[in-house]
Amino acid sequence: MDLQSWIIFFFAIQLLHGLATFKLYVKAGRKAWEAFVPVYNAVILMKIINRPWYWTILLFLPIVNLILFPVIWVEIARSFGKNSRLDTLLAIITLGFYSFYLSYSLDLDYINDRSLKPRSEVGDWVSSILFAIVAATIVHTYFIQPFVIPTSSLEKTLLVGDFLFVSKFHYGARTPQTAVALPMVHDAIPTTLIPSYLEKPQLPKFRFPGFQDIKRNDIVVFNWPVDTLTVITDVNSAVKHKPLDKKSNYVKRCVGLPGDSLAIKNGYVYINGKKNELPDRAKLQFFYSVVFKTGLSQNFIDQYGLTEIFDLYEVKKTIYENDKVQDYFKTNNLNLKSVYEYDEKVIFRGNLNRETYVNLKIKESKKAYVINLTEDLAKIIKKNPNVISITKNLSNPKDYEPKTFPSSPDYTWNKDFFGPMYIPQAGATVDLNIDVLPLYKRIITAYEGNTLKVNGNQILINNQVATTYTFKQDYYWMMGDNRHNSQDARAWGFTPQDHVVGKPVLVWMSYDTNGKGLNKIRWDRLFTTVSGEGKATSFLIPVLVLIFGYIGFSRYRKKKKANA
Repeated sequence: MDLQSWIIFFFAIQLLHGLATFKLYVKAGRKAWEAFVPVYNAVILMKIINRPWYWTILLFLPIVNLILFPVIWVEIARSFGKNSRLDTLLAIITLGFYSFYLSYSLDLDYINDRSLKPRSEVGDWVSSILFAIVAATIVHTYFIQPFVIPTSSLEKTLLVGDFLFVSKFHYGARTPQTAVALPMVHDAIPTTLIPSYLEKPQLPKFRFPGFQDIKRNDIVVFNWPVDTLTVITDVNSAVKHKPLDKKSNYVKRCVGLPGDSLAIKNGYVYINGKKNELPDRAKLQFFYSVVFKTGLSQNFIDQYGLTEIFDLYEVKKTIYENDKVQDYFKTNNLNLKSVYEYDEKVIFRGNLNRETYVNLKIKESKKAYVINLTEDLAKIIKKNPNVISITKNLSNPKDYEPKTFPSSPDYTWNKDFFGPMYIPQAGATVDLNIDVLPLYKRIITAYEGNTLKVNGNQILINNQVATTYTFKQDYYWMMGDNRHNSQDARAWGFTPQDHVVGKPVLVWMSYDTNGKGLNKIRWDRLFTTVSGEGKATSFLIPVLVLIFGYIGFSRYRKKKKANA
């Protein structure tokens, strides 16, 4: 629904409300016209049902209002003496239309001073649960949202199993676009694949002002831009519908801001020609091929805290160097690269399918592995007497990786050598031609809602010939510090401003699935800040002191009040 449709819908609801309740307003000592005036009628209704004025605000908060509407319908009935379970059920299942019956079929008296206390323990329990959900939904939607780190793309800064609090208000909280959804549930009902929402209706986009802009190298949570693609590694893939605010949540580091020129060389990001300097907590990691004298032991893994280890392969040198075999590798884009040779064997890395693995008698090497390392750790490991060689697995500048944005043969980029390219800024205009179109095609269509056609060398936007394009919003470049094991902007491209969810501010819990017993909890990470300089400091002890202090103070107050 567009804005005009929502305005018409809003006034239609106001008219229905007025027709259903104006007689009840009169019986409560109000004027009939007060039932028809938008917003004001809600203020008066809160007085009639003896509820606080701020409920009026809650009625206009998406998702929260879905919880509150049934409560209001029931409260209207009870304000006129209709307290039975049947009345409650009818008020809810008729979606409030029970008020027509109360107004036009019954002669009811208004109960001005009715008790608001639930008449049973069950009622009290239900009331408490409902308003706990309302409060939690408001906090979750507009202030702080919990989030868990599922992958290692920001390893060393954020670990798999970190539980975060993500601030919605730093960059400005968004109002939900999906009007009908379960509160505090994202895209599916837990433990099922059933959507937790209805795709329609959709509310207009709106973001409250934030108190800071996204800064370079900020860690940002955002909706995954390509979560609507049937093939997520192909930006030109067919599209399936998924509401923006129900796309999967991702967390990456923002290394490129609107208006920047970005390039990647040897795995390092360059902004406007200068190497991007990351904060000291950020630790870049790359895949390294490590060859050992006697193989890789568990003691070695524990000594250096290695977490991501992958197999390398070896085969007889005569097979590896055979022209037909090499042609087969190239034809199938296996991109195999020699790492080390010994005893007429070749250790190599690359992608292998099972057929090749079996037919060429290739086996996993027991002497060499691919290990994910920071550069500092790679230098330390290189000095270990069991290590023969260690090589960073960088792509060749001339290697074209088709799954790298923008997935076009005109841009023969890869994960380590990329760009340069311009990151769009709201209001900026670029010259538009067939050469640059692959970079901005998805922005023009999927993110900014235009139609696009290409006739020869001619580009038509909304059926008009276009030689330039002016961007409607800001865009960002989001990447992981784990440069060889992160699906990030190098795969899908730009992240629009309207996809930004919030800023991670605190690790409140950290759980290590590889740990044992109490060591499954990373105690030194509990209640640590996400950003900042130097090693993260745990504030667990001060937090526990505050919690127990509050509990003790509350008990003291209750005891003092009881003895008064």
